[in-house]
Amino acid sequence: MRSSQALIAFLSATSWALPSNIKVNPKAVTSTTCTAPQIKINSHDINVALLSICGGIAGKIEQCQGNPSSRTGQSGDALLSLNATTPGQRINITKGRWERCMRAARAVCGDSPFTSTCIGGANDNKGNVNFSPAVQ
Repeated sequence: MRSSQALIAFLSATSWALPSNIKVNPKAVTSTTCTAPQIKINSHDINVALLSICGGIAGKIEQCQGNPSSRTGQSGDALLSLNATTPGQRINITKGRWERCMRAARAVCGDSPFTSTCIGGANDNKGNVNFSPAVQ
């Protein structure tokens, strides 16, 4: 009984760290290609870099500001590059869409470098965003 109480206490204390939405929608992305499956990027660094795109979309910020045509996010050994798929379009991806796209592509390639295209995220979701994590 005592060990089960300890397990319940541990799970209760750490449940805040689990993603609130861990569903993966493979239709969020297209053309995902694992470019270096033998290389592993630090998972924590990928997650921090994910939230540092567009000058930071952590916390209350919900969308890229300023409508850039390309952006990067970096942390530790992770470098994320984003580019509007169509020249002249601007990236205004929301945090939710960006996280869904990363989750879908990482379901295919894990923490290895890849290239992928997020459906939507540019020109008010009329355009797509190419993205790729790499080791910096």
